[in-house]
Amino acid sequence: MTLRLVLIRHAKSDWDNPLETDHQRKLNARGRRSAPLIGRWLAQKGYLPQEALVSDATRTRETFALLCADWPTLPVRFEPALYHACPDVMLRALRTAKAQTVLMIGHNPGIASFAAQLLQRACAHPAFDRYPTCATLVAEFDAATWADVNYATGTALDFVVPRELE
Repeated sequence: MTLRLVLIRHAKSDWDNPLETDHQRKLNARGRRSAPLIGRWLAQKGYLPQEALVSDATRTRETFALLCADWPTLPVRFEPALYHACPDVMLRALRTAKAQTVLMIGHNPGIASFAAQLLQRACAHPAFDRYPTCATLVAEFDAATWADVNYATGTALDFVVPRELE
């Protein structure tokens, strides 16, 4: 069976409110424009997820809401462990997923490392190593369940950054 992961770094966030903690930061105007662009791109390409694992930070929650505003409703788990998670924590969370196509939204630097470690071959996109805000990787895995997925087993199907869709 083929499993598909849509791995997204949260959209651009706002640093203007000194009273907010990092966890509370909201999206800025650019982030609020970028997330729906990625959502439409995923729908047009046929990459709609059936389950979502999302960091519980404000900016990841907002990214998720804007991303999937026009999609059919999907189950979502807001995971505190995904807030600034390292690749091993992300992999543990992913291994609990049940759907064939899963969306995960997290933070850098962990998400860039996780993406790179999941793939058999590095993605050729010039922005892949930086994994800028709202960057989106779509990868496939030849595995029966997410519990069977390991590092260096994924194949990149697509990678996009919002600026390419504007």
